[in-house]
Parts: sequence; structure tokens; C-alpha cells
Amino acid sequence: MASYHQELTVTWGESDPSGLVYYPREVAWFNEVEHELFRSMGFPIDKMILNDHRSFVMGEIKIRFVGPAAYGDRVRCEIALNDIRDRTVHWDYKASNLESGVAICKGNATRVYVELLEDGKLRSQQIPDDIREALMRIRPND
Repeated sequence: MASYHQELTVTWGESDPSGLVYYPREVAWFNEVEHELFRSMGFPIDKMILNDHRSFVMGEIKIRFVGPAAYGDRVRCEIALNDIRDRTVHWDYKASNLESGVAICKGNATRVYVELLEDGKLRSQQIPDDIREALMRIRPND
């Protein structure tokens, strides 16, 4: 399974005193990694929206807390391409402590490729061939 990862440092306020990472922060970690992956492939999300009025939006996300992460801990956030369909991309997520290797959270998400309509509504679209081909070429960045 092809994957991509980034490392980050847990900032003050991302977890409680016992190391429970707040769910919105976990979502933000993986969202940032995914946006960086698209940028590195030549498809920055902001440019897709500005130039094409199309982008990937979250269809569904599930992340499960597995272990603690405290202020200052170094974390490896990894997204792995699980499946790509006509209009959706399916990711598996995992964050682990860089020092110990212990898992912090795991999950999965479905992104839907959409057109941003003038009235503010969204309409799902087929993923363009160039984006599909780039996703199929993802290689681990270890």
C-alpha cells in the first residue's frame, strides 16, 4: 500500500494533561499531511480551488485514540492510499510516537472530488486522470 508521511511536534494545547490528543487536532494532523501530499504531487489544494473550482472534500472520517501524546512529543503521521474509485479517494491513517514507535491514533477517511458551484453547493465529479495517475504513483517517502 502506497503511503506518505510527515513528522510533527505536539504543540501546547493539542492534548490534555494525560496525553489524550483532542480529536480535532488528530483530524488537522492528517488533513495537513494530505494537503502536503497533493502539493508535492503538483496539485496544491488552494490552486485546485482557485483555478479549477474543484477540490477534495471530506466525505467521512473515523480516527480512534490508541495511545498518549504529550506536549513536545515528536509524531509521525502517515496516510496510506487504500483505494481510489471514480469520485473518491480512501485513506488509512496512523500516527505514532517517533521515539517509542507506539501508536497514538489510527483511522480512515474518504475524500470526495467535487466541483464548487457558484451558489456555494458542491457537486461530485470524476477524479481527473492526471490526479488519479499521480495518486497511483505514490511511493513511501522513507
